Amino acid sequence: MNDKLKQQLDFILEIDKEKNILRQTHLSGHGRRENDAEHAWHMAIMAYLLKEYSNEPVDITKVMIMCLIHDIVEIDAGDTYAYDTEGLKTQKAREDAAKERIFSLLPNAQKEELTALFDEFEEARTAESRFAHVMDNLQPLLLNNSNGGADWREHEVYASQVYGRQQKTRYGSKQLYEITDQILKENIKKGNIKE
Repeated sequence: MNDKLKQQLDFILEIDKEKNILRQTHLSGHGRRENDAEHAWHMAIMAYLLKEYSNEPVDITKVMIMCLIHDIVEIDAGDTYAYDTEGLKTQKAREDAAKERIFSLLPNAQKEELTALFDEFEEARTAESRFAHVMDNLQPLLLNNSNGGADWREHEVYASQVYGRQQKTRYGSKQLYEITDQILKENIKKGNIKE
């Protein structure tokens, strides 16, 4: 086996660990907690299906790859809950260290390519990264809504927190933000999200 193939296979086995990173969001219909790999897969499929709702034309393959790799760093950094103010303070440093270690398993050209896509996603300055963020926001919102808002209630989440996180959605898709807004208003009215 050549060195390049060995590096690629090592990376492939390493990212299997993403299946062990549990998120705070539960699967639809009051299921168990989802893992990062399920979240990434779900986002990628959603991006493909909902691409027509992007504010701008996007390279959907690029969006899907961003969706698939954006949480790989959580293998080392762990999942930081969206509304964990203490965890958010150290999230970037933890994820940067993880990004360097994990992507360094790859041959240099692929390391650079995936690192650039990860950074592009994080910066949310391109049409593709903005639309990928829509998926990252919409996916757990749909699951929370399908569970009757149980995850929001469990963590005593406030409307200001959820709306703060969802602000990026409108930059990638005004139409999907309208759906998001409707879902949030319904859950605030039901008391699942605190006012």
